[in-house]
Amino acid sequence: MSTPSADDPLSRERAHLTSSRSALRAMREDVESLDIRDVTANWVNAEVLARQIDDRIKALADLSDTPLFFGRLDYLHAPGAEQAEGAEGEQFYIGRRHVHDGDGDPMVIDWRAPVSQPFYRASKKDPMDVGLRRRFGYTGGDLTAYEDEHLSDPAETARTSKLLQQEIERPRVGPMRDIVATIQPEQDEIVRSGLGGTVCVQGGPGTGKTAVGLHRVAYLLYAHRERLARTGTLVIGPNRSFLNYIEQVLPALGELTVRQATVDDLVGQVEIRGTDDATAAVVKGDARMAEVLRRALYSHVTLPTEPVVVVRGSRRWRVPAYELETIVSELLARDMRYGAAREALPQRVAHAVLVQMERSGEAPDDRVQDAVARNTAVKAAVKEIWPLVDPAKLVLRLLAEADFLAAHAAGILTEEEQKAILWAKPARSVRAAKWSLADAVLIDEATDLTQRTHSLGHVVLDEAQDLSPMQYRAVGRRCTTGSATVLGDLAQGTTPWATRSWDEALTHLGKSDGVVEELTAGFRVPTDVITYASRLLPHIAPGLTPVASVRENPGFFDLRPVTGTDEVVAACTELLGNEGSTGLIAADARIPVLAEALTAAGLGYLAPGEETTRQTRLTLVPASLAKGLEYDYVVLDEPRAVVDGEPDERTGLRRLYVALTRAVSGLIVTHAAPLPDQLADSPTDLLTGSPTG
Repeated sequence: MSTPSADDPLSRERAHLTSSRSALRAMREDVESLDIRDVTANWVNAEVLARQIDDRIKALADLSDTPLFFGRLDYLHAPGAEQAEGAEGEQFYIGRRHVHDGDGDPMVIDWRAPVSQPFYRASKKDPMDVGLRRRFGYTGGDLTAYEDEHLSDPAETARTSKLLQQEIERPRVGPMRDIVATIQPEQDEIVRSGLGGTVCVQGGPGTGKTAVGLHRVAYLLYAHRERLARTGTLVIGPNRSFLNYIEQVLPALGELTVRQATVDDLVGQVEIRGTDDATAAVVKGDARMAEVLRRALYSHVTLPTEPVVVVRGSRRWRVPAYELETIVSELLARDMRYGAAREALPQRVAHAVLVQMERSGEAPDDRVQDAVARNTAVKAAVKEIWPLVDPAKLVLRLLAEADFLAAHAAGILTEEEQKAILWAKPARSVRAAKWSLADAVLIDEATDLTQRTHSLGHVVLDEAQDLSPMQYRAVGRRCTTGSATVLGDLAQGTTPWATRSWDEALTHLGKSDGVVEELTAGFRVPTDVITYASRLLPHIAPGLTPVASVRENPGFFDLRPVTGTDEVVAACTELLGNEGSTGLIAADARIPVLAEALTAAGLGYLAPGEETTRQTRLTLVPASLAKGLEYDYVVLDEPRAVVDGEPDERTGLRRLYVALTRAVSGLIVTHAAPLPDQLADSPTDLLTGSPTG
């Protein structure tokens, strides 16, 4: 690795950085100076164009502490001229966005461009026509070092990049950062996979699966900008704290239009004021409920027993009951959505009337058919045969009326399962009902049975292992005509209905042809920490490949018996002496006690999702909200309490596995109670450690 001196290339690279920043500023100023007063036809177009210009200005922002480029590629030959003798290769600087000079010549190439791919994929074994790959080191926004790999030089052996390791292990303060400078070949392959296919990424702690999913969205928006601008993209996370943590990644890459939500946000048609016990939640989340809902909905359709008589002028046109029955049976056989079939029914009846008119010598047109479809007699018949059904009222009736549920769950749910989901105190109205989150998903399913849910072009689903089959169906409805990126870790499933296999999950999502990829190289969790946490894998996810840490810095790991909260606070104070963020993770029931102890000691702290600052770097994290978050240093309080805080031991051990693997640089486990048996046989060389060494 090279450092500044009078005769090395660093000064030239700094000059290119300065020129690139000036060029980016000029690009931004060009957009800011646009005058659109005379180029729009109306105020609506003006508003749309003004918003697009504003987004473009934001995308061209030069973040002072974010490197404009992080690498350089020197190609051996000009593109397409590999065989041309003497063809001179080009030099490209790789960065977060495209920057060009006043003549339009590129000064920085977007990392997503095809010409940038060898920065992530090229190797000594396959240099991809790259002679030199240069990585840059930064302190804040200042270029301070560079490192070269001569990929096509047989005399130079492959070696681990020091700058790459430093970037991976750099302390984290604030929200999640992008990993655009450190994407590994196996991650890049997933990032650049096509829009047409669904990809499921199984990745243990620290393997970068969340970052891979977010960077895949950024790549797809680059490669399919126009299509995704029409169809839309969505990132789904497990909770609001997680979304707050990741919300800056895509804007840092210049992507400002990707919506972020939780599954609960998507299905939020009713106010959530109730909760389910685990048994009821499991049944309500079971995919079989979809068929129960379908049966209940279509039970409202009744075959006609009376004819429809349409009066037009002096003529009366009669559609007999048997013909109406044929029309209804045909609509049912087509497996149309309930609402679409209901809308088609009056048109079918009107068509039957028009056939009679034509047979009698009349020549009716489409206007006549529409008029007949709106006829009072036809409308009355449709209301009787195929009535409107409110999805929330349908679910309310299923959960409140034992006979109605039994009629439509027969042969699907057992009597015990039906009893588990019936409300003890039935609500009288949708507004008065104490809906649970699982109920909201049922209403969403019923709504989709009535009318098609809008489909997006691409959906990223993170921490997917915690979704129920019905929740997968809710997400799948949002990308029926698009694709998905599913991210998760089977070992971190902490709900009673946690995913058992990705094949099963993809089936519920409606993407059974999705490809499952596995990431097993750990870049964020220290070796000693992941080794210790992996002791739980045989008990929580038998057969799952443990994460293998590739960190050069092993970090530290320390088990500390304590007698009270004062020692827990002392451990936090000790870790805050290091650079970076610190998380105190504990069982949810222990949070009030620890909050009081921190306040008494004068230690300020944040809640999960709040942005850490140089002044406040400690976050107090309930174990139930720790998933997906990471901190440079972690104090894990009372592992036994984390396990006991869950309804069963296996779920508790999975929650503990999550909590143990949130640390990037070091972990202190404090405990007054005995450790869980699955961890009690810790090797003696892991019992002590030093946060500073």
